Amino acid sequence: MIDVQGLDKRFVQGRGRKARVVQAVQGLGLRAANGCITGLLGPNGAGKTTTLRMIAALIAPDAGHIHVDGIDVCREPQRALARMGILSDARGLYPRLTARENIVYYGQLQGMAAAAAQARADTLAEMLEMQALLDRRTEGFSQGERMKTALARALVHDPSHIILDEPTNGLDVLATRSLRDALRRLRDEQGKCIVFSTHIMQEVERLCDQVVVVAHGRAVAQGSVPELLARTGDTDFEACFVKLAFGTAAAAGAGASGERS
Repeated sequence: MIDVQGLDKRFVQGRGRKARVVQAVQGLGLRAANGCITGLLGPNGAGKTTTLRMIAALIAPDAGHIHVDGIDVCREPQRALARMGILSDARGLYPRLTARENIVYYGQLQGMAAAAAQARADTLAEMLEMQALLDRRTEGFSQGERMKTALARALVHDPSHIILDEPTNGLDVLATRSLRDALRRLRDEQGKCIVFSTHIMQEVERLCDQVVVVAHGRAVAQGSVPELLARTGDTDFEACFVKLAFGTAAAAGAGASGERS
């Protein structure tokens, strides 16, 4: 389980007299259970990526607590990271290495023996349907092929928690469906705790067991899609999200705009 409480993060933008403090995340809390896909849903700039980077120990929070299976991420980052597989928006593959070499190298960085990492690469290639890619250099890979390789690399050490930052960005329909199927298998067959950020309604409706709606750096609502729909009284999830993230007035304005068009 991932447990986040009272998370704060501020950044300073600009220099000198033009410098200003931006509150990226403010008092954010969430819980992501094992065997569950939890989606962080919010508009661009809502604080989703900053939140995931703090969970992944890439940046330190100004305040708050993050625990992964009871391990304090800020106090014991290496121990917490051993339980996490992280797929960020920057894929970071080495183009001169094959997909297999990228995966095995990352496995060895995680402390795996070379033979064990090789075997794990073969297992992941079968699971992600990327056998044909395994011994090709990643230079020239399509976005979908890069995504599969990066996901395999993140899973090589068999982490119990998987963190993904807008993983379907730039993917075509087939690659997106393939990713969804892989995440469902990881949840259903292996009981993984999966957290991913998105601003795409359809992804949340089709994939997420729990949703955390993020706006202006805060978690403004949490629950399953049916629970959130019941909370706002909507049948359309996009309308529900607009109400939760921007308020009833914004939702009414969006509806009126849609009626005039």
